[in-house]
Amino acid sequence: MRQLLLLLASTLSLTAAEAPPDMRLGKLKDLNGYFPFNPPPTREAWDARAAQVRRQLLVALGLHPLPEKTALKVVTHGRVDCGDYSVERVFFESMPGYFVTGSLYRPAKMEGKVPAVLCPHGHWNNGRFLRQTEGEISSDLRSGGEKMPNNAINPLQCRCATLARMGCVVFFYDMIGYADSMQLSYELAHRFKQQRTNMISAERWGLFSPQAEGHLQSIMGLQAWNGIRALDFVESLPEVDAARIGVTGASGGGTQTFITGAIDPRPAAIFPCVMVSTAMQGGCTCENTSLLRVETSNVEFAALFAPKPLGMTTANDWTKEMATKGFPELQRHYATMGAPENVFLHDRTEFPHNYNLHSRMAMYKWFAKHLKTPQPAPEEEKEVKILTKEEATVWTAEHPAPKADDADLERVLLQHWKNDAQKKIAARPQIIDEALSVLAGRTWDRAGACEWIVDQKEEKPDRFVMTGWVANRTHSERVAATWHYPKNWNSRVLLTTAGGVDEAVAAGTAVCVPALYTDPAPGTREAARHVEGDRDFGGFTHGYNHSPLQRRAHDVLTLLTFIKNHERKPAAIEVRATENDVPEFALSLTQAGDGVVAKAVLPATGFRFASLTNFRAPHMLPGALKYGDLPAILARVKAGK
Repeated sequence: MRQLLLLLASTLSLTAAEAPPDMRLGKLKDLNGYFPFNPPPTREAWDARAAQVRRQLLVALGLHPLPEKTALKVVTHGRVDCGDYSVERVFFESMPGYFVTGSLYRPAKMEGKVPAVLCPHGHWNNGRFLRQTEGEISSDLRSGGEKMPNNAINPLQCRCATLARMGCVVFFYDMIGYADSMQLSYELAHRFKQQRTNMISAERWGLFSPQAEGHLQSIMGLQAWNGIRALDFVESLPEVDAARIGVTGASGGGTQTFITGAIDPRPAAIFPCVMVSTAMQGGCTCENTSLLRVETSNVEFAALFAPKPLGMTTANDWTKEMATKGFPELQRHYATMGAPENVFLHDRTEFPHNYNLHSRMAMYKWFAKHLKTPQPAPEEEKEVKILTKEEATVWTAEHPAPKADDADLERVLLQHWKNDAQKKIAARPQIIDEALSVLAGRTWDRAGACEWIVDQKEEKPDRFVMTGWVANRTHSERVAATWHYPKNWNSRVLLTTAGGVDEAVAAGTAVCVPALYTDPAPGTREAARHVEGDRDFGGFTHGYNHSPLQRRAHDVLTLLTFIKNHERKPAAIEVRATENDVPEFALSLTQAGDGVVAKAVLPATGFRFASLTNFRAPHMLPGALKYGDLPAILARVKAGK
């Protein structure tokens, strides 16, 4: 056994004083952090990474499994003749009773099948109904961002009209809470500030509640689903060539653009503007959701579109460094994917946040080339008829508007979303296994490279006792632990937070007693740390950081990895947890490699994630309710009995 102790000590590369810090104890990451993209060197490596990131996206958005594509029940009416193109008012149901609203632009003349373009508008005042002030128009004209006073009234409509003149069918649709999308309010979708006690319920909950977090139901997920259904709509139009569909939007519409391109295979080319960057990732509640950007980023989401054509723009905003931070990596990535010519950056940082004339002209050329538009990109943008709200609104006397800010509809919508997912999961339980790799936040193959760093050593009559840390070099983490090494070691190891040390040592079993991750200065026992200014929304914290529960589960994986891969290969590993530790131990053991743990003793517990009424609770696990709560996790523990 002395040889074992010497062997353990010989693995040390640092003294206790030089032990690496645990990066998790520092400041939480937020949407304003730095998010570099490091593309894998080979296409094979990227294929594996892309599958992982796309799965994370779908799970985070509440779209794994994808909801049932119920009947759209499209209503098209109120055609406005604009000469060489027309505009119609459209609404359809993305989920039963919930409407997507927008304007459908069609070329006046079409021969055969034509391309289509989705245009999510982004965070511009009133969206489709935007009418810039005289001061805003004058500023755009003075800066050179716009040339025509008329077109500067609503640059959003200009891109739709010009694309229609190029021969494209264009669907210009509302973000949730904008223009005609009124069933969920703008204040709820984009300015949510405080939990609503009347929407926190185990049976009929609302968005942003702990129950919505548990089911991964979010405004961002609903907007992503609306984008998928918008693709369904334009694809159903008889004049549209389904192989030539593009998507473009700026700001929040840029987020919708690259998210749609990342999760749906149908777009042939995309052009997200002033949003893809290694800096700010999206400041609105509609651009964030739990689990979304943990260890990934907008640049990597955009990279998922490769090798298909990806065009982007910059401005004097958070995208201003894209030319040197983010775009070179995307160029390298596209070269690896065999299509270096299919990524493009229109770099115009002299202008503020925009989708101005210069950006539109670059987009027209991009889509003309890659969607093979019937007409070429214009040399100059022509004057556009700017539709008034009265000319564009889908709600009329013949088609009355639904109830605005409808709390009952909100609850019914989330129940439908939940019930649909439960039906699909019951039919294919493997969905839970697929999702748990995202909920756990770490898989066995990514557990990391670990080493033991000793702090103190003590010899006792029957054992050696060592305290120190298991450092996870891959993830810059460390776990404090005390090790008890019996002098008559039987090649078995016990990892325990539930005691039984002396009995195990007497039987010849080595014992590891860890001190699992604890939030530093959380403030109260009832709430975990959260990012400043999170507006009572879990996505601003859990969208960028693992939760305390996930981090404790990672500690268990770190320890198991160290034990399993030690030079003195153990014959068997046993795990024991206290009742309070069952959720994190169970979660980690769903990701343990097959055969790693010979026995797991997890006591019965009455804890259920459904009992949490505070989305900041230390045991919050986003998505746990959707995928079967603690019983489903326990059923998937990889360990002998």
